[in-house]
Amino acid sequence: MVYLYEDERLDYLLAEENLRIIQSPSVFSFSLDAVLLARFAYVPVRKGNIVDLCTGNGVVPLFLSTRSKAAITGVEIQERLWGMATRSVAYNGLENQLTMIHDDLKNAPERLGYGKFDVVTCNPPYFPTPKKEEQNLNEHYAIARHEIHCTLEDVIRVSSQLVKQSGKVALVHRPGRLLDIVTLMRKYRIEPKRLQFIYPKENKEANTILIEGIKDGQPDLKVLPPLVVYNENNEYTKEVKQILYGNE
Repeated sequence: MVYLYEDERLDYLLAEENLRIIQSPSVFSFSLDAVLLARFAYVPVRKGNIVDLCTGNGVVPLFLSTRSKAAITGVEIQERLWGMATRSVAYNGLENQLTMIHDDLKNAPERLGYGKFDVVTCNPPYFPTPKKEEQNLNEHYAIARHEIHCTLEDVIRVSSQLVKQSGKVALVHRPGRLLDIVTLMRKYRIEPKRLQFIYPKENKEANTILIEGIKDGQPDLKVLPPLVVYNENNEYTKEVKQILYGNE
C-alpha cells in the first residue's frame, strides 16, 4: 500500500515494469536525463556503495537498483521530494538496498563518510541562479533547475569527498558547462574518463552530456559514440527506445 498526496500519481518505471515511482506534475517528474545517467554510470554488480546526489524523487537510485545489488543512498534537500522517494522505495520493497536522506548535499561527507562510496551519481541543477524575479514561481522547479542550494563546484567537491580512491563520479549536464565540469573535476582530483554527447535530432547541436571521471585516475578521456534522441518523424530512435522501454 502507498499513500499519495495532492496531485501525486504512481507511474511505472518505463522498462522496469515491476517497479513503480511516485510523481507529481506540480513538484517533480523524472526526465530522460535521469534515465540516461542511470544507464551510463558504471555500477558494481553485486556489492559496494553508491550515492546519488540531488536525487529528487529517487528515480536514479530506483533505476540503478535494477543493475546492481550494491547499497544505494539518495540525498535530497527538498522534503516533499524526499518523502516521495522514501514512499517509492517502500512501495517497491527496496528498503534493504535503498536509503533516502533528507539533507543538504554539502553535509553528505560528514554524515555519510569520507571516501566511502564506489560510485557517485548526480543530475544537478544546470543553470546559475537568476535574479529572484526571474526564477520559476514554482519553488520545486526553481531549486531543481537553478543553483539555488548548491553550485556545480559544490557538487563536484562533495562527490570527490564521498568517492573512494579509484571510484567513479558520473554526471549529466549541459554542453555549455563542459569546460567548467572538466576544470572542476581536475581541481578536485577526478580525472574525466568517459564523455558522451546527446543530440535531440541529427544535424542539431548537442543539448546534453554524460561524463564520468575516476578519483585520481590517469589522463585518458574516451568520447563515446553520440546518442540521438528523436528521428525525422519526431519519434524516439531505436537506441533511445531500448534505453527507455527495453527490448520490445
